[in-house]
Amino acid sequence: MKFTVLFLLACTLTASVAEAQAPVFQIDRPDSSIKFSVKASVAIDGSFDQWDASLTFTSPDVTTGVLKITVQAASVNTGSGMKDGKLKGKDFFDAKHDPLITFVSKKVVQTGPTTFDIPGDFTIRGVTKPETLTLTVESTGTGTGAITGTMAFDRKDYGMNSGIPFIKVADRVQVDVDIHAKRVSGPPVKFGE
Repeated sequence: MKFTVLFLLACTLTASVAEAQAPVFQIDRPDSSIKFSVKASVAIDGSFDQWDASLTFTSPDVTTGVLKITVQAASVNTGSGMKDGKLKGKDFFDAKHDPLITFVSKKVVQTGPTTFDIPGDFTIRGVTKPETLTLTVESTGTGTGAITGTMAFDRKDYGMNSGIPFIKVADRVQVDVDIHAKRVSGPPVKFGE
């Protein structure tokens, strides 16, 4: 019995030390944004008012990072009530039946001193497909900085086949991510050369 208790205590302490050795980041929501744009005969671009993101690491190695983004589809904001209503509807986001748009990274591939490809699972309208977010990190090594990037996808791959009356809409949608994060504990992230 005593050995079991000591073993469990040792495992707990080892896990705590391992967690303490990984950087922990907090997202600064007020300074961050998730926007989108679509080429069309009448400009269609906007942002989302309600979303959340997390950036977690299992060690200081940047390639162990996991980025998760969750967007409330109904929070779309183009500045036009008519466009917002159309985008929330069943022909586009179908926010009533599939309220969340998500991206969960699968790995981190460093492509330059401060640039990364982040392949992951992108889900919209209940359809999940692999997409890649291309990111640039600013202020590396300071513990505070911006992560900016883009991802483009074909809306028809996700069942958004309709158009908008009297507006010609392209198939390609670009998502722009601007996330400001601050390291609140743990060591700095180590970047490759």
